[in-house]
Amino acid sequence: MSETMERDFTAEPTQAERERALKRLQGLCKRGTDFLGTQCAILGGAMSWVSERHLVSAISNAGGFGVIACGAMQPERLAEEIAATRALTDRPFGVNLITMHPQLSELVDVCLQAGVGHIVLAGGIPPGAAIKAAKEGGAKVIAFAPALVLAKRLIKMGVDALVIEGAEAGGHIGPVSLTVLAQEILPHIDQVPVFVAGGLGRGDALLSYLELGASGAQLGTRFAAAAESIAHEKFKNAFVRANARDAVTSVQLDEQFPVIPVRGLANEGSSRFLAHQADVIRRFQSGAVSKEDAQLEIEHFWAGALRRAVIDGDVENGSVMAGQSVGMVKAVQPVAEIIADLVEQAVVALVRQQRRMEADG
Repeated sequence: MSETMERDFTAEPTQAERERALKRLQGLCKRGTDFLGTQCAILGGAMSWVSERHLVSAISNAGGFGVIACGAMQPERLAEEIAATRALTDRPFGVNLITMHPQLSELVDVCLQAGVGHIVLAGGIPPGAAIKAAKEGGAKVIAFAPALVLAKRLIKMGVDALVIEGAEAGGHIGPVSLTVLAQEILPHIDQVPVFVAGGLGRGDALLSYLELGASGAQLGTRFAAAAESIAHEKFKNAFVRANARDAVTSVQLDEQFPVIPVRGLANEGSSRFLAHQADVIRRFQSGAVSKEDAQLEIEHFWAGALRRAVIDGDVENGSVMAGQSVGMVKAVQPVAEIIADLVEQAVVALVRQQRRMEADG
C-alpha cells in the first residue's frame, strides 16, 4: 500500500463522507434507539452511589439512556430519586433493580406508578413474577445474560432486551470476556435487542459489536468520571491516572471461603483484604471461629467501602470499582462530550472502512 493511499484513508472525513457514515451508524443502532426511545443506543451502567439523578439525567439529556441504580434503596427513596431525575430531564431513562432485593415487587410497583418505561433487572435470574408485573404495567424489561443458554431462557421468560457484560467491566463481574460473549451470543439471538457491555471506551470498538449484531452498548466507567458525576474529585482523578492493568479483580485465597469477584483499582484496601482473608482463615483453622462466622468476616470487609471511595474520596481504603476501560479515561469530561466522542470515533471508523472498500474496487 502506498504512503499516499494510506494518507487518503486517514485524512479528515469530508462532509459527504461524514453524513453517509452517520446514516450508516444510525442504521446499525436503529433497533437499539427505537427500543430505548433515544438518539444514541448508549445506556449508562447502573453504578451504586454514582448513577443518581445528576448523572442519569445528563446521559439522557445528551441523547443516551440514563439508568438509576436502585441498589439497596427502599421504595420511598426510589420514588424520590425517580421524581428528582424527572425534574432534570424530559427524556427516557430507566431504573436498575437488584433481583435479590427483599422488596423487589414493591420497587417494580414504584417504577410503574412513576411511569418508568424501562426496568433493568440485575444481580441474578429475575423472578418470573417480576417480569410479568413489569410488562403488564407497561414497562419494557431488560436483563443480563452471561451465557447463551441463559439468554434463550430469559427470552422465553418474556424479557424485552438483553445486556451481555464481559469480565472487563467494573464492579461485580462474570468470568467471560465480552469478546467471547459476543461471539457466543450475538449470532444466535435476534428475537430481542442485545446491548454489549464491559471494557468499552471507544466508539470504533462499539462499532465492531454493532456490525456483529449488537443493538447498542452499556458504558459505566467512562461516565463514572464524567463532570456531572457526583463522585468525589479524588475518585475521578484516580480514574484519570489509572491504566487498564490497574483495574483488577478481588482475589480469593481459599476455595472454602468464596469471594464474589469485583473489579476495581488496586489500592491499600486491596492489600489489606488479602491480609484480612489470611488472618480469618488462620483463625478458622485453629478453631477460633466457625466457618460461618469466618465467611461473614470476609464478606463484611468491604461493607461501606464503595461509599467511602465515591462519596468521601477515600480512594486508598475504599472500593474504587472500575472497568479495564479506565485506561481510556484521560480527563474529566462532560457527558455530552463523552457521547459525542464515541459517535465521532465510530463515524471516522466507518469512513475509513468505506475508503478501503472503494480502494479495493
